[in-house]
Amino acid sequence: MDVSNRFPYNRKHEEDLKRLKNFRLLDDDFCTKVFEDIECVELLLRIILKKDNLKVTEVHSQYNMKNLQGRSARLDIFATDDTEAALNVEVQRSDQGANPRRARYHSSLIDANITEPGDKYEKLPESYVIFITENDVMGAGLPLYHINRSVEETGNGFGDDSHIIYVNSQIQDETALGRLMHDFSCTDPSDMNYKILADRVRFFKSDEEGVLTMCQMLEEMRNETALETTKEFALRLIIRGKDTLEEIAEITDLPLAELNHLKETRKI
Repeated sequence: MDVSNRFPYNRKHEEDLKRLKNFRLLDDDFCTKVFEDIECVELLLRIILKKDNLKVTEVHSQYNMKNLQGRSARLDIFATDDTEAALNVEVQRSDQGANPRRARYHSSLIDANITEPGDKYEKLPESYVIFITENDVMGAGLPLYHINRSVEETGNGFGDDSHIIYVNSQIQDETALGRLMHDFSCTDPSDMNYKILADRVRFFKSDEEGVLTMCQMLEEMRNETALETTKEFALRLIIRGKDTLEEIAEITDLPLAELNHLKETRKI
């Protein structure tokens, strides 16, 4: 279905439609929209974790979590299942974005955010941090890498129920996981193996409502990028110290409250 004639013509919109056509599930912004659907997340987790009966009870995309110091991380996908396990899925095309310390940080954030004051440690839910990577970041040619703590001297598992998993999307064989990774690399939903994913991808690429949703998301991303650029410029002006906050507000169109916040957080 050609949706390009259903929207007012402009260059940005034409570029958005071309970009949308080439989106894959390996593109995290597109992936997070597709996996807002709970059934798609269930399929993904059942295959990766080899748990055919896994039942997702809640799912959030682009989910912000903060540590005690206020530093936040935006999780691509955060879900819980019917055993109360916490599951974070990250899609990374960049090897640097799948750094082991980032996986560790996400794991610690989840623990800090899913507990309440007075909770017993024994009640801490099982957690999974799953990185789906475009490249084989571990370099051993395997489809899956499971990272679990163990006792060095005995080789026994530590048993803290904290799991980190790396999924290598380069392996696209005829296994369930290989077929799933094939789907992650497709731009055309007609080439995909799993109907539930293909239908969801087709909605965002061909359906008028879905395309409009994606174009609005891309516009919001542009606005966010422009705002961050303006904030960086304002911060340089604050550091330079030649202009008052009122003058910087006039130059950048940022509210004084935002400029004061920038100044306070950077302790200038």
